[in-house]
Amino acid sequence: MQPIELRNRLAGVIAFPITPFKKDLTLDLEALRLNLSELVRYPVCAIVAAGGTGELYSLTPEEHREVVRTTVEVAAGRIPVIAGVGFGQQLGVSLSQSAAAEGADGILAFPPYYPQADDEGMFQYYSTIGAATPLGLFIYSRDWANFTPAMVERLTSINSLIAWKDGQGDIRRLQSIMNRVGDRLHWIGGAGDDMVPAYYATGIRTYTSSIATVAPRLSLRLHELAANNRADELHELMDRCVIPLYAMRSRRKGYEVSTMKALMDMAGLRGGPVRPPLVDVRVEEVQELRAIMAVWQPFLD
Repeated sequence: MQPIELRNRLAGVIAFPITPFKKDLTLDLEALRLNLSELVRYPVCAIVAAGGTGELYSLTPEEHREVVRTTVEVAAGRIPVIAGVGFGQQLGVSLSQSAAAEGADGILAFPPYYPQADDEGMFQYYSTIGAATPLGLFIYSRDWANFTPAMVERLTSINSLIAWKDGQGDIRRLQSIMNRVGDRLHWIGGAGDDMVPAYYATGIRTYTSSIATVAPRLSLRLHELAANNRADELHELMDRCVIPLYAMRSRRKGYEVSTMKALMDMAGLRGGPVRPPLVDVRVEEVQELRAIMAVWQPFLD
């Protein structure tokens, strides 16, 4: 898929599936295929293979390739597949090239391993990854990859860069960046489903959803209400279905993944355990997740 074609497909919900593991923490491709087969029944605008919710940093290069290959096979050209890459420049390039070889449609560049890099080094990191394949590049601004508007404008000189995924949740800074860069990039709300009202108030109309891995209909409903300025209905749905989950996700580091995996198991999908250093949900907290799942029932098949 040409970068401009991919960009034009980005409206609505981008799903961030989990990567399922077996009890011994080996990769469970059968479970991944089952989960994705359910997901692709819904009109999400893209799927990220091996993203943050997909535990990118726990995967070996070969596992990463298998996850991308399986996602591409199940999507079967119906939904674009974007491959998460990161670590360092050389490994980022290698993962990008293997993802392209497996049929991915775009590359989502996570921050590099070094948290105190100079802007010049960061520019080289992203531009080298962007040049490694003909695919459209997305930059994921999260953690220490937190740039000034001037730096984001400089990054737009990367020919393959088509989209910016905000994972900071700092609306003031994001608005300054958007004001400076304008429509040179496609803007994606990427800090969480709980940020939908704030993101859509800025004019963004695409967001990444981990809820979509369990309840795609809920994610799509959030988009529909926000995009059509149905504020009362949106806030009621946020209060009832989203805020309780995100309160739990913020309870412990790593819960942004392990809560979703536990919910998937409850929904009859395949979640399984997380890989250390992430931690699984405590046994005594499972009942809280069951209560959330009960509220979500109208959005589940």
